[in-house]
Amino acid sequence: MQTNILTIDAVSLSLAKGIILNGGAVAFPTETVYGLGANAFDEGAVKNIFAIKGRPADNPLIVHVHKDYDISSLVSFVPDYAKKLAAKFLPGPLTLVYKSCGKVAKSVSCGLDTLAIRIPSHSGAQDFLKYVDIPVAAPSANISKHVSPVSAEHVYADLNGKIQLVLDGGKCTGGIESTVLDCTGEVPAVLRSGLITREMIEECVGVCNEYKLRKGEVARSPGMKYKHYSPNCKTMLFAFDKADKAVEEYKRQTSNGVKTFILCDGATAKLVGVENILNLGDSENEIASNLYAKLREGEDKAQLIIAISPQKQDGVMVGVINRLEKACKQ
Repeated sequence: MQTNILTIDAVSLSLAKGIILNGGAVAFPTETVYGLGANAFDEGAVKNIFAIKGRPADNPLIVHVHKDYDISSLVSFVPDYAKKLAAKFLPGPLTLVYKSCGKVAKSVSCGLDTLAIRIPSHSGAQDFLKYVDIPVAAPSANISKHVSPVSAEHVYADLNGKIQLVLDGGKCTGGIESTVLDCTGEVPAVLRSGLITREMIEECVGVCNEYKLRKGEVARSPGMKYKHYSPNCKTMLFAFDKADKAVEEYKRQTSNGVKTFILCDGATAKLVGVENILNLGDSENEIASNLYAKLREGEDKAQLIIAISPQKQDGVMVGVINRLEKACKQ
């Protein structure tokens, strides 16, 4: 199968719609990462996504819709706090999990009675979703467990020959996946941290819990259970207060002939003062935006990436640290 990267225009959107309606998969941009989309109503098309990625069958997908899509046909109830969150943050990097009406393919939610819905703000994603005008189930457009793609070229590197089309919308600015919020209870609960922080949610609707996955439980959201976001080289992770230990390890590995890079934010880069640095930048949003691109850069340059967590532990950094822990999970 030949994989084509095309800019988003009338011709590529028409091609994408044909692929989607015929049970195929199309990679498309969002403001966070590139997604691998298929018709959420088509069981075979959804299962094909799992096969393309090599994704575990108990790792649910998120359904993407355009901003004018009526989700009442997909979910049984939308609580008032979810309406407030949608009014403030959508379209944007926030996924809301509702009780499902059971209209989409069962594989989307891995047999659960819930459905995760997202309305991306990326203009190219909106054009694509409006053009196909059906719910599109989409995980990240990469091989399972690998670093999430933030450019069309990243998608091509992972999925060349596996899909027909990558819609090129440029580099994703958000960088880490959407915040996923369980909206099936009396108060919302964070399932996966992202750019919409718990503090932002609490400011909007008051109380917001954080959900902890119990042993043996099927996850309600992607990113909760398995190793994710991992580069194709060895990795190590040190907390910020262990930065001196990270530098010691860097020097030890380098002296042993191992091509080693330290991945960290700009302030930490100045603190550690080593030669081989993958600099994530300075602001919270810059660090999040650069994380996956720098992990992919690192796997091309390094035999070992030593990551140092940011000193800041709250806000957007909760999501960044979560991704670093998953990426470096042994």
